[in-house]
Amino acid sequence: MTYFVSHPCHPPIFNNEETAEGRRDHFGGIAAKQAIVNALMQGPEEHYALGDKVGRAIYAPVFRSHRVTVEQMALLEPGLSETVCASLLDVMREAMDEVVARGVPKEAARDFLLGHLNILGAVIFDEIDGVFSAACNKAIEFGKPVLMKEDWKRVFEPDEIAASIQRIT
Repeated sequence: MTYFVSHPCHPPIFNNEETAEGRRDHFGGIAAKQAIVNALMQGPEEHYALGDKVGRAIYAPVFRSHRVTVEQMALLEPGLSETVCASLLDVMREAMDEVVARGVPKEAARDFLLGHLNILGAVIFDEIDGVFSAACNKAIEFGKPVLMKEDWKRVFEPDEIAASIQRIT
């Protein structure tokens, strides 16, 4: 018996979708290209190619396929994508709502946050060759210890990943 696990990465924020339909396909599997991750959990090595082909068909259009282990896939989800990324994005939304509650017009706050998310993300994830201003670096230096617990990376420890999987399934 062969077990093959495939999961979409979803269309990336930084992409070059040429159609409106592709730009609006945030989930993937419709018009926007996305990467996938695959793991051969059990079975002969020669079954990997068939599993990859099936994964590419299910999540099409696919621009890249990554081979990982099942354990690495758990680090990616729930670890990286849900525990870290979704939590931090939820905090960002709460922060936007807070500045709105303090008088900033909602549309201005949303435009400002999403625009900065774009350029800050482009620098942090090496989409562009850029650096932050000295003021931005000072804000990060102050903000991280205020916003993040010192031991936050423990969410990637095997016991924490296993507990996370138990909580969400």
